[in-house]
Amino acid sequence: MQYRNFGKTGLKVSPLGFGCMRLPILDNDSSKIDEPEAIRMIRYAIDNGINYIDTAYPYHGGNSELLVAKALKDGYREKVVLATKLPCYKVEKTEDFDALLNEQLAKLETDHIDVYMLHALNKTRWAKMKALGVLDWLAKPKADGRVGAIGFSFHDEYPIFQQIIDDYDGWDFCQIQYNYMDITEQAGTRGLKYAADKGLAVVVMEPLLGGKLANLPDSLAAAFKAANAERSLVEWAFNWLWDQPDVSLLLSGMSTMEQVVEDVELSARAAVGCMTAEDQAVIDQVRGAYNQFTPIHCTRCEYCLPCPSGVNIPRIFELYNRSVMIGEWGQGRFRYSLMPAGEHADQCVECGTCEDACPQHLDIIAWLKVCEDVLGPNKAEYDIQRHPAH
Repeated sequence: MQYRNFGKTGLKVSPLGFGCMRLPILDNDSSKIDEPEAIRMIRYAIDNGINYIDTAYPYHGGNSELLVAKALKDGYREKVVLATKLPCYKVEKTEDFDALLNEQLAKLETDHIDVYMLHALNKTRWAKMKALGVLDWLAKPKADGRVGAIGFSFHDEYPIFQQIIDDYDGWDFCQIQYNYMDITEQAGTRGLKYAADKGLAVVVMEPLLGGKLANLPDSLAAAFKAANAERSLVEWAFNWLWDQPDVSLLLSGMSTMEQVVEDVELSARAAVGCMTAEDQAVIDQVRGAYNQFTPIHCTRCEYCLPCPSGVNIPRIFELYNRSVMIGEWGQGRFRYSLMPAGEHADQCVECGTCEDACPQHLDIIAWLKVCEDVLGPNKAEYDIQRHPAH
């Protein structure tokens, strides 16, 4: 394993981090983690060189941090760089900064968090955090030893990203959504370069775009297979990131032991320079053709849940995108019919809660109407002209 510098912090991190947002679950309930299996997976990764564990306050209905604490017992805590995130959406007054951090320290059963970030900043949330005095507060937990490196995760447009970096001289790192499809979305390549030039470590989330890049339509996967039949779709996506020296590490939200074994094996070969010019050309080719296959750019992060009306937004969008990918609607409609009626798109009352929470800024309400039309009882035929803007 070739460890990388984490900006100017002095930390050395594995090129792969274990993201604890998509752990194995029970009863199809994301709040019910399969604890024995999740612990086995995390410890296997650590035993094989992975030293960066990432969690957050809301993951798995608030249970991810508790699970991570259990996984890091028996000497494992001392082997890792532990990362979690301040739930900015819960901050209503200045005193909440300390209260939430102390709650997270208790849940994680540790006296310090190595890497701590403000979670999911955007224009509105950053303005609120500043108004509540976050710029004065950030140095406090670092000085008293409760946290090590200070940073933020980000979901908005590039100008806001640059503003956040420029507003505070004490950032050690940032976390951005980045993959070979998202080079101009959100912070994008421009943001990666800007942060790195400022000396910040850059952590990449959604390297597989919520799993989509590991499950491409056959016509797109064929381009990769023709170029290198031995390289998996996951390896193509990971190598594209690892090839860039400004990427400190990428996070993988692994849900099965098979994924852990594969990703750990790939990380052992991670290196700048692992992509040839020919490889980059194949990536460019696939990028140009990809968008037509996944009209709804949902990453299944579940920030939109729970919906006040019970709508299962990520599942509906998954069925819709999958139907577009394979060009066959019967299966999607059948699976939609198996969902509880209370989770269907026609239950949406257009309250807008989901759109306020969506990191991808999707037109969720408009898309739900389309999904109900083509997957629901009316069974309207798919028509690309009926898509909302995306």
